[in-house]
Amino acid sequence: MKYYLTTPIYYVNAAPHIGHAYTTIVADVIKRHKQMQGYEVVLTTGTDEHGQKVERAARAAGKTPQEFTDLISAEFRRQWEVLGLAVDRFQRTSNPQHHRAVQQLFTLCRDNGYIHKGAYTGQYCFFDELYASEAGPGDPCPECGRPTETVTEENLFFRLSAFRDRLLRLYEEQPDFIRPASRRNEVIAFVQRGLSDLSISRTTIQWGIPVPDEPAHVFYVWFDALTTYMSAVEGEDLWPADLHLIGKEILRFHAVYWPAFLMAAGLPLPRQIFAHGWLLFEQEKMSKSRGNIVRATPIAQVAGTDALRYFLLREVVFGQDGSFSYDALVNRYNADLANGLGNLASRTLTMIRQYTGGAVPAPSGSSEAIAGLARQVIASATAAFDNFDFSRGLETVWSLLSATDKYLVERAPWSLAREDDAGARALLADTLYTAAEVLRIAAALLAPVLPVSAAKLWSQLGMAHPLHGVRLHDLAWGQLPPGQRVGAVEPIFPRLDAAAAVRQMRALEERELERQAALLAPRPSPAPTASGERRISLDDFAKVDLRVGQVLAAEPVQGTDKLLHLTVDVGEGKPRSIVAGIAGAYGPAELVGRKVVVVANLEPRKLRGITSEGMVVAATAEDGRPVLAGFLEEVPVGSRLK
Repeated sequence: MKYYLTTPIYYVNAAPHIGHAYTTIVADVIKRHKQMQGYEVVLTTGTDEHGQKVERAARAAGKTPQEFTDLISAEFRRQWEVLGLAVDRFQRTSNPQHHRAVQQLFTLCRDNGYIHKGAYTGQYCFFDELYASEAGPGDPCPECGRPTETVTEENLFFRLSAFRDRLLRLYEEQPDFIRPASRRNEVIAFVQRGLSDLSISRTTIQWGIPVPDEPAHVFYVWFDALTTYMSAVEGEDLWPADLHLIGKEILRFHAVYWPAFLMAAGLPLPRQIFAHGWLLFEQEKMSKSRGNIVRATPIAQVAGTDALRYFLLREVVFGQDGSFSYDALVNRYNADLANGLGNLASRTLTMIRQYTGGAVPAPSGSSEAIAGLARQVIASATAAFDNFDFSRGLETVWSLLSATDKYLVERAPWSLAREDDAGARALLADTLYTAAEVLRIAAALLAPVLPVSAAKLWSQLGMAHPLHGVRLHDLAWGQLPPGQRVGAVEPIFPRLDAAAAVRQMRALEERELERQAALLAPRPSPAPTASGERRISLDDFAKVDLRVGQVLAAEPVQGTDKLLHLTVDVGEGKPRSIVAGIAGAYGPAELVGRKVVVVANLEPRKLRGITSEGMVVAATAEDGRPVLAGFLEEVPVGSRLK
């Protein structure tokens, strides 16, 4: 049986961080779980290397696009290797073989009548690589709220409008095509509103894949990037993919555009798309401007890769937003891994070495309560992992470990070992066998999440066959061979000093940040020159009415994760309604009472059905996130900036 799954094809305008690692770790866990069910699994990841954002990032770093993408792509490969992730295919969109696959997909769509040529004049968001057809000049992007730029160019368009009914039928007939259900409902609502034809080429950039028979055009990033899922396994009889794992911010591209492209080309669709939530840092979206970007490798250096894997899958309900903090990770490590699984393993194996000469004793069969619970846990944990409910599956395994801890306290084998009668010896043997058998079953169930630590535990139990050869459908109580000799007992999860571990992770994070900054080696901004620089006169600047505003209220805009609806006092008596794309960086509660800079004389525009009477001013951080302009000193509401 074959199983093909993919992560997103990660964009290379910045170096990888823990958000990238989160999706790839989950994919690695799914791969290992499926392998233990007998599947031949192939996992694809890669880097999306074309587009205007990459051109601009490369220019800022003083490099060619190819030089820049070579560096960032290598960083992704390096991170996956350091984290021990079992990636099978790593495809780069700059690979000529991928270019041919994109051109072949286009040719099929064109030959089937789904491509036409047209001209586009309007607003374009370079951050999202998205045409903002509903925005006017000077308006922010309706998705992210960043400034759009007016572009005029000839494009090739895909007839997305022809696929509304077919897509809705797909979602109805295959309700698990998009998961979780909340994301499916979002997509259905979007498609029901109607679809516009989609631009799939650009003529104003050069860094991209040439369009066949159209020498002035290169492919627009999404038509290019999505095809990577097929090009990575071309000729291997693996398509269609069984699972695309993605973040929720790119759901529309995968659940609407991608199946429409494949339908137009007459190709099979992927079987399932799962869009997970964001990984927040201490309840806030990660942002370089806030100093809360986290990288995975420093954590792995201090606590081990298994600790990071366990925390992400146990702490975060997969599909929902989750929060990461160093303190939470160390606390979870000490409570569940060091004091829980690690302590149970150390106690049990040490007692077998002390009380039964290092050989697993033969059971008497008097621990049926634990055996029955173990059988239930095998079934329920496997089912939870099948359903991508990793947190529930791990919780189930830990219920068995906790019950075994309690069982040991009640049986008190250290007391039984001091008694010299047959009954006590039988109880001792049964107790130690039961605890060791629980460890064997736990090691097998946890191997996809804790591959390094589970293998150590498996070895310490003295198991003769390799852990990766275990098949979950064969896993049952009573398979630990009596008489088998256990190995040397070594701590699997040494307890961490919380304060010291957090300090060390933060210090290594700073070093990693410095290393990545040195790697990209951005060049200083060139001195201003007369050619190519857009200057305005003082009179032009005076036309912009900038005022001090105070946020009175803030709430999310329905149907988008990126926009907030603000009520702002700008000193006019009646507050302004302003829609701002800052939800990814700021929560509503932290904005109320904050003073901001408002462009007060913009023409009103409607965004998501809400009238926006101005714009709040923000800088764009290195990672593209908005950072609101503010004031260090007290300044009255309504004051004009000059």
